Amino acid sequence: MMSFPLLSVMIAVPLVAAAVALFTNATNARWIALIATLVDFALGIALWANYDIGGAQWQFVESAPLFGKFAWALGIDGIALMLIMLSVFLMPICILASWEAIEKRVPEYMAAFLLMESLMVGVFAAQDLFLFYIFFEAGLIPMYLIIGIWGGVNRIYASYKFFLYTLLGSVLMLIAMMWMAQQAGSSDIPTLMNYDFPVHAQSLLFLAFFASFAVKMPMWPVHTWLPDAHVQAPTAGSVILAGVLLKMGGYGLLRFSLPMFPEASAEFVPLVMGLSLVAVVYTSLVALVQSDMKKLIAYSSVAHMAFVTIGLFAFNRQGIEGALVVMLSHGLVAAALFLCVGVIYDRLHTREIARYGGLATNMPKYALFFLLFTMASIGLPGTSGFVGEFLSLIGAYEANSWVAFVATTGIILGAAYMLYLYRRVAYGELDKVDVAAMPDMNKREWLIMAPIAAVVLWMGVYPESFIAPMRADVGVLLARIERANPPGDAQLKKGAAKPVVAAEHAPEAAHGEGQH
Repeated sequence: MMSFPLLSVMIAVPLVAAAVALFTNATNARWIALIATLVDFALGIALWANYDIGGAQWQFVESAPLFGKFAWALGIDGIALMLIMLSVFLMPICILASWEAIEKRVPEYMAAFLLMESLMVGVFAAQDLFLFYIFFEAGLIPMYLIIGIWGGVNRIYASYKFFLYTLLGSVLMLIAMMWMAQQAGSSDIPTLMNYDFPVHAQSLLFLAFFASFAVKMPMWPVHTWLPDAHVQAPTAGSVILAGVLLKMGGYGLLRFSLPMFPEASAEFVPLVMGLSLVAVVYTSLVALVQSDMKKLIAYSSVAHMAFVTIGLFAFNRQGIEGALVVMLSHGLVAAALFLCVGVIYDRLHTREIARYGGLATNMPKYALFFLLFTMASIGLPGTSGFVGEFLSLIGAYEANSWVAFVATTGIILGAAYMLYLYRRVAYGELDKVDVAAMPDMNKREWLIMAPIAAVVLWMGVYPESFIAPMRADVGVLLARIERANPPGDAQLKKGAAKPVVAAEHAPEAAHGEGQH
């Protein structure tokens, strides 16, 4: 399988299906989209099954020169593998979620989602700097169309805001990429990850990339486009936006900012930690007073993604592995919560929390799924949410106990707004006639929820199966960044002396059997 161009095929399948879907009727377009996304999911399983844990850092490598320094270069490490799996897992669920909800311009809608899948796989598989940029930015287009055409009442405003925020943030990144390729004489990402850029230039390069990734995640205070985009987007649009597109910011920090600009990353730790802590507390408090279910979950996403940046900039193994698990878990749980909103929105056509109440009486199956995903969002042990946040907090505590203390308040506030939401929707008196008439979940909705519930529990009970492919890559990243961030006195007192840590994560041993 290593010699087979599996990544190119995974990019091509949805593209071809999108072109076919555009020229057929609504029913055929739905089936073409579903079959194509299931084929890509099957290819993703083959990718995971053939990935050699403990083998070479970059696997399934494909390279073909195109022009100048630009090349069609693909390849994955364990981090990219897990994010590709998240993408191809959620996409068939999005198609099923849109099966009945989308009635106008169905072929175009399905084609937009298929194009989105190709671009998402491309972002995580790209090994050329400019190829990554093309995939990264092109992903704006289908999501812009999905919000702007099939969104809610204020969809035009939300789509413009989404597009402008994310595009403007990336202009500086493109300029930085051009300078880097000129400086290093290569646009190959693995080469650049080991290239020592001048320390005096790293700060500007870091800020240029950070401007793009901070908007994408999104970090406070450049998060304001996200609630509008989520509220106006159709259900499946919110699923893929929260599930995958937000993760591109975290992936960018892992792939570019930390390994390529390690000295600058260490320099900006106070800034990133400060913004992250404000996000954890502030957006959690904002979520607590929301009356719209989608807006509440959108603000909770900002708070959860702040745990990613806290973990990454803790500069230790627990923090980085925790950040990666938070990314995967949030991709599943936030997607599932938006699907839960979609199920009742399709019945009552309102997202106002006050319009519901007592759904556990007439929709017990729905209430059970909603409860599971609520608990996973809070971080209940046994669910995926617990693993990532626990590791991130351990990493944060090793770096700075005050950071961990403030971040922990975010978990407490998260429990407050999620349980408050669940109580108002599922419990209380069933005193509204239209709510009492709502039927429980049908087979299609079961088919949407059950796979996500299974993976959320799988990750919570046995997280090693998700962490193992990424562990060696975290070791390589640590060896790269620890030279720029020697432990301070507090860490030395804890016994985290640099020579020991550096030896543990030496690059030449990171992908050997001894690592595992």
